[in-house]
Amino acid sequence: MLIAAQLLALIAALIHCYIFLMESLWWEKPSTRRVFGMSVGEARTTRALAFNQGFYNLFLALAVLAGLAFFLADQPLIGSTLLYTGLGSMALAALVLIISSPDKSSAAIKQGTAPLLGLLVLALGQAL
Repeated sequence: MLIAAQLLALIAALIHCYIFLMESLWWEKPSTRRVFGMSVGEARTTRALAFNQGFYNLFLALAVLAGLAFFLADQPLIGSTLLYTGLGSMALAALVLIISSPDKSSAAIKQGTAPLLGLLVLALGQAL
């Protein structure tokens, strides 16, 4: 069960790394603008905000990846702590997105499902 939690955590981290790339490096690319439904002008205007937000996503991914590294180093307490923190923050950020921007529910579900499932499977795996 812990392996399933770790795989879900890895998926969540990779999704958040991809979001970092879109928001911080590819924000004004046509493909990214289509994903976020923005015009060229909107992308230019929000570039600095997106750049910063992308790094939040990267740092959450790094916390999860560090947690996975600690599991590999046979340090499950540290690994679990980092996974609960990183995955919990990802899931809660998705919830905030749903609440604050219901029109972005699809994006929130895409970014929040793997972290939420990872949390649940991690908790179940540790409880058994």
